[in-house]
Amino acid sequence: MTDKKQDTKATGVSAMWGGRFNAGPSAVMEAINASISFDKKLYAQDIAGSKAHATMLATQGIITKDDALTIIAGLDQIKTEIETDVFEFKVSLEDIHMNVEARLREIIGDAAGRLHTGRSRNDQVATDLKLWVRDALDTLDGDIAALQAALLDQAEIHAASVMPGFTHMQTAQPVTLGHHLLAYVEMLGRDRSRVQDARARMNENPLGAAALAGTSFPIDRDLTSKALGFDRPSANSLDAVSDRDFAMEYMAAGAILSVHLSRLAEEIVLWCSDQFGYLRLSDEFSTGSSIMPQKRNPDAAELVRAKTGRVIGALNSLMIVMKGLPMTYGKDMQDDKEPVFEVADTLALSLVAMTGMMQGAVFNKERMHGDAGKGFSTATDLADWLVQTLAMPFRDAHHVTGALVKMAEDKGVGLENLTLDDMQSVEAGITHAIFDVLGVDNSVASRTSYGGTSPINVANSINNARARFL
Repeated sequence: MTDKKQDTKATGVSAMWGGRFNAGPSAVMEAINASISFDKKLYAQDIAGSKAHATMLATQGIITKDDALTIIAGLDQIKTEIETDVFEFKVSLEDIHMNVEARLREIIGDAAGRLHTGRSRNDQVATDLKLWVRDALDTLDGDIAALQAALLDQAEIHAASVMPGFTHMQTAQPVTLGHHLLAYVEMLGRDRSRVQDARARMNENPLGAAALAGTSFPIDRDLTSKALGFDRPSANSLDAVSDRDFAMEYMAAGAILSVHLSRLAEEIVLWCSDQFGYLRLSDEFSTGSSIMPQKRNPDAAELVRAKTGRVIGALNSLMIVMKGLPMTYGKDMQDDKEPVFEVADTLALSLVAMTGMMQGAVFNKERMHGDAGKGFSTATDLADWLVQTLAMPFRDAHHVTGALVKMAEDKGVGLENLTLDDMQSVEAGITHAIFDVLGVDNSVASRTSYGGTSPINVANSINNARARFL
């Protein structure tokens, strides 16, 4: 019982904000209030924002240039201390902002107290997180591009490798593996577009909005915006401190990306199975079984598939935090950082893993080619031939083809194994030329419409994709 009482005993009043209080927070309050365990990730952005703010204050004559230089030197020392693991992060100081400010005071004395002129932790944390997310978006764009490059390399090797195309997981029409992989290149291209759009939209500077209403000091928000690489200052101080759209949009783009990665991972899992036998992953991205020595499991793909739930869950977490908040800042918003950080870590790991899998993937062209002709996959080619050669309405051609498929199914053969007499018993106008379109190689070669699967198209699409994306 004594220990429990001790756990909730009030601690000392914070020098940072405790002037209005007679007693400090309980240990429980200190624990729930502190964010330093995770927001220390923002140290570089926090220090960059403070240096820009100090420079602006001196330029505007709000503090002296000597104080600004002293502050900047102290901040540089703190950054070095953090990066060399000698900085002591203190839970009692709550967050990265107060930890840095307290250490700055230890290093340079009273001049440190002038740094916070004309700003609040509200605009400070919004600025820090924006800078961090902006960096994360840049990293994400590069990681997606690396996966696109790996897919394009495989697509180039397999531009003419024929495989089954599926709808409803049933054999539909032959396609090339290169064409199939290019579909993911396009998906990832849209992901990068969302990433780039989000970066452009978020690039407004909250610093100078202060707590919520702006400040009476003659600050220059354009100066700090330029120093920090923002396009402009945010236009409304209330919105500036309460906006977390940029974090949600980052995670939303990440969630859609994760869905795309999961779809590719699912196909990898299927293709690695004995039932398909299309793909062999390298040893680096495969595992064995503790009991079944023959097993070769595509665990990396399965884990990428699973991590989609973590990203979607993190997005939901922040959206639920934000959905009921009035203007402007509430401490609820302290919970914005952990889901953002989790998404960044998860996406980085998933993309590196998927890129590695694609770089080392070995495809079984013979197995894919053999399966491409199964399931009457050239039936549409037959119907198209009837339309093009016999001028038959497509619906009539569809009916004739269906009757021929049933005949082949009853005989237990493929369409290409029916005799000409068999075919003419259903449609007298069919000639021996029909057999030119029933092979899977002929089928894919004929799909020359823009965006189609013909090897010539695929080769051109690869070149275009390299120009567009890499």
